[in-house]
Amino acid sequence: MKVNGHHAPTTSKVLLVPYSKHHVPTYHTWMQDPELQAATASEPLTIEEEYAMQKSWREDADKLTFIICFPLEGTVDARQPVKVGVDDAPERMVGDINLFFVQPEDDDDEDGVEGVIGEIELMIARKDLHRQGYGRAALITFMGYILFHWSAIYLEYSSSQPKGAWIASPVQHEEAERMAKFPACSASQPRPELRYLRVKIRQSNQASIKLFESVGFTQTSAGANYFGEIELRWHDDGGFLRRLKDLPWMKGDGWDAGVAPYDESTLAPCAEKPRTRLMGVFL
Repeated sequence: MKVNGHHAPTTSKVLLVPYSKHHVPTYHTWMQDPELQAATASEPLTIEEEYAMQKSWREDADKLTFIICFPLEGTVDARQPVKVGVDDAPERMVGDINLFFVQPEDDDDEDGVEGVIGEIELMIARKDLHRQGYGRAALITFMGYILFHWSAIYLEYSSSQPKGAWIASPVQHEEAERMAKFPACSASQPRPELRYLRVKIRQSNQASIKLFESVGFTQTSAGANYFGEIELRWHDDGGFLRRLKDLPWMKGDGWDAGVAPYDESTLAPCAEKPRTRLMGVFL
């Protein structure tokens, strides 16, 4: 997606930055780890394929992704731009978090409820950073970003859809366009276009299951699928952003105060060279 191309959600626990070209060498190194490949059900890619995948995640209207990094150091003013290539240097990269949209299937057990489904994927790639709260902080921050900027996110997605796919009515679409210009005004509004968020996790990965349950995801009654995965879903109750403001590690008095500017064009040319080898497993 292009909607987050200049956004870097920042808290005192994590910094999220758009997945950019200079992140690819480190990401590619992560994904050479057989343990990580198995945990994420991923096939190894060449570096050229990895660059093509990064471009797809930045340009395709049904995908939204951030690289998870260590939080900004010192007292942070979210109005100050992120130092690209410094604040998100390879040694500060932790993992990634993604959202991609899918259309409801005919056998969806919530048939009759309009809206698209957002599927989340979360990876903490560094083994030494597991069980330290980075995954939960990234998930909460990412969900807050999705909800606060939902109108703009949905507008980009729906504008790319072919006829026949579920999209909002013309009235809803017009409202989304208006709200996309003023996200602070839409933060407390209902999101009828979002049916639910979901995640699919291997049944044996109890740590990840408990992580998602801790922020309100609940398991469906379907049980494990053919691949041994269970599905957890989260429904928007309208109060998530309000509850975020009560977290002491969120920046500012409102969600809009926690998104720092990000400009990839300010990257120094030498910053695209990988400087370290980091390995990990799926959280």
